[in-house]
Amino acid sequence: MTAAIAANVTSRMRARDGLILAILLAPHSFAQTPPPAPSAAASSTAAPAAAPTPAAHPGKTSPYHGMKLSAKARDYYPAAWGVDRLRLNYTSSGNLIRFSYRVVEPKLAKALGDHESTPYLFAPRTHAMLQVPSMEKIGQLRQLGADEANTEYWMVFSNKGNLVRPGERVNVIIGKFHADGLIVE
Repeated sequence: MTAAIAANVTSRMRARDGLILAILLAPHSFAQTPPPAPSAAASSTAAPAAAPTPAAHPGKTSPYHGMKLSAKARDYYPAAWGVDRLRLNYTSSGNLIRFSYRVVEPKLAKALGDHESTPYLFAPRTHAMLQVPSMEKIGQLRQLGADEANTEYWMVFSNKGNLVRPGERVNVIIGKFHADGLIVE
């Protein structure tokens, strides 16, 4: 009698586990269903190649929609930090991400070019904290001392392992300076 009860419990557990697995995989199975097999008549004629869909190239499209900065946002960085034109560019190899900015007010922008402050790039999706690499003979890959107005300065963050992809929103932190929600282009 106990063997029959144990067999019944085991079969119910397997059925429950199968149902849970089916529920978990259901959304993914619809997105990845293969196209129907071509008929014999269609296979004899050559069909033109279809353009690749965005899903065929993961990481190449952005889940974020481009937004224009509000007037308040455009005025904040020049007024508080003396910089504007904040940009993040993904290099062709993907191993580096270039952060550039234009100095408007050198006195306020000194915090970005300070030797003592360590710059970081934080990616909320992967929780990665990227740093500026330091080369043996060159030093840190960043420009220091934002002293001239209307001059563009830059720094490069190491993206080893491609933790940050184009189209992602990231935060740049340099001492007390925080630029949140910048899109990697």
